[in-house]
Amino acid sequence: MSAARQPDLTEIEAQFVALLDGRMTRDEVDRWAGRWLTDDRLSWNKLSLWALDLLFGIDLRHGPDGDYLHDDAQVRGWLVEFRSRRAG
Repeated sequence: MSAARQPDLTEIEAQFVALLDGRMTRDEVDRWAGRWLTDDRLSWNKLSLWALDLLFGIDLRHGPDGDYLHDDAQVRGWLVEFRSRRAG
């Protein structure tokens, strides 16, 4: 992915997959999504915006040593929903 081009749906989906496969950490995915979501020069379709919104904050916890607000099962559910919306 080029810094001059915003990610497409395939690249956004890849972030969910990389997180669930353990190839990326929650912090890495959060930072990746935040980089794109906070760039006011970009325009997003509804599905991209929905998914980036979920990924940005994926590393939030219930407290300093608490569990993640959204566990892996919920993230898998979001991936299923993302794929369903994309195919729809």
